[in-house]
Amino acid sequence: MRRIISFLMGAAGGALVGATLAILLAPYSGEDLRNELRSRANRFRNELKEAAQQRRSELERQLQALRQPHKEIPIEER
Repeated sequence: MRRIISFLMGAAGGALVGATLAILLAPYSGEDLRNELRSRANRFRNELKEAAQQRRSELERQLQALRQPHKEIPIEER
């Protein structure tokens, strides 16, 4: 039990030091950083939606092709 408490104390201390350094060394102010993160998240979301739509269109075309009856190819053309 004592080892677990020591580990948790060390992890909490490390997280506190890391958060403090991140805040002090951040290249933007808090509001600018939030705006930048929001902008990047929106761009990522839009790219993800576009990629999903393209993949969906591709899969729908493939499904449509599979649903169409196949023509029998004469033996001479095979």
